[in-house]
Amino acid sequence: MCDYSLHHVASVPAKIGDRLVSTRFGATSTRGFCAIGAPHVAVCVQPGTELAFDNEVLTSYDFSFLRRFWRRKSRGKVAQFRQVNMHRPNVHHDALEFPDGEIVMLTSLRPGQHARVLQVPAKRPDSTGAPSEEQGVFELHRRLQPDRV
Repeated sequence: MCDYSLHHVASVPAKIGDRLVSTRFGATSTRGFCAIGAPHVAVCVQPGTELAFDNEVLTSYDFSFLRRFWRRKSRGKVAQFRQVNMHRPNVHHDALEFPDGEIVMLTSLRPGQHARVLQVPAKRPDSTGAPSEEQGVFELHRRLQPDRV
């Protein structure tokens, strides 16, 4: 889901294997992800999506003057997308949760960080005819091994 501040930006849903880059969208006050080569189109990530970054994740706070005195432990390169503060409708909700439980708001990410979508949450069956979880697993298997299906 894209944050409320990206509702006026063109967007596409994230898919497994997508290469993303953290960016600041010029017409908004927020940061998020776009596909490499498409800087004006937001890639909307669903809660539960797992991302693997090429390098350790950095935030705008990592470059403050306090950095010289305070050593922060490594966040790592893998994170799961979450939405936080949903009870507050007019604040940013998009965040990353790291294996140690640290939560970092997407709006604090440094622009230019590259990541790959590792996993997206399975779609739940509903009355609109969306694929079941089993169909989603079959589709993933078909994509990974096209000559065997």
